[in-house]
Amino acid sequence: MPTATPPSRDVALETRVFWERFKKEIAAALLILLLGVIAFAGYRFYTDRRVAAASALLAIAKTAQEYQQVIDGYPNTAAAADAYILLAEAQRKEKKFAEANTTLQTFVAKFPQHDLVSTARMAMAGNLESMGKTDEALAMYQQVASANPNGFNAPVALLSQVYILKAKNRNDDARRICENIMTQYGTSVWAGEAMQQLRLLKPSSSSAPGLTPAATIPPMIAAPPAPPPAPQAPPPAPQAPPQPKKP
Repeated sequence: MPTATPPSRDVALETRVFWERFKKEIAAALLILLLGVIAFAGYRFYTDRRVAAASALLAIAKTAQEYQQVIDGYPNTAAAADAYILLAEAQRKEKKFAEANTTLQTFVAKFPQHDLVSTARMAMAGNLESMGKTDEALAMYQQVASANPNGFNAPVALLSQVYILKAKNRNDDARRICENIMTQYGTSVWAGEAMQQLRLLKPSSSSAPGLTPAATIPPMIAAPPAPPPAPQAPPPAPQAPPQPKKP
């Protein structure tokens, strides 16, 4: 029994029919896509021009007022982030420590992922010290050291705590931090400074007078023990005076 052959397909006809049925939808989709590409290109062009203008303005800024102009004119740009740091430094030089900390706090809030956030917090702690608020400064240094213990500001924050604790006569706490620095940072310059501070600290009541507990100092940076004194020869025995001869 012969089988029926399938009807032939006219691809061109089917395409034309499809176009006639959906040409409005296709044209609308293409128009939206084209407008999106134009908008994105325009946004990129505007953003690049804006970033370039902000960088150029920051490059010639020298005063606090000029830094503020960069912040106000180009917020949320990399140049504005740098302008916050420079503005805070200018305020600190004018001894406007509270205003500098307000600027730095705004910077941290607006750019929480910036690489200089920990540096900004260190500057805030230094300003607090300059205002005599040592307890708040100590808390800020502790926050910096604990937030990123492997960061480049962590050992500086730890040493800054030592200086404050020494001034408060909290020698046991200062000693513990020095030992932590020496253990954590090995033979670095920070460990050397910590060992120097440890030697300057007064011994705790549990230690022998005039001695620092040597067991807490890592062997790699501890001073080598002094060699034992060489044995001395005993003094010669006194000789009896000669007896006069009898006649």
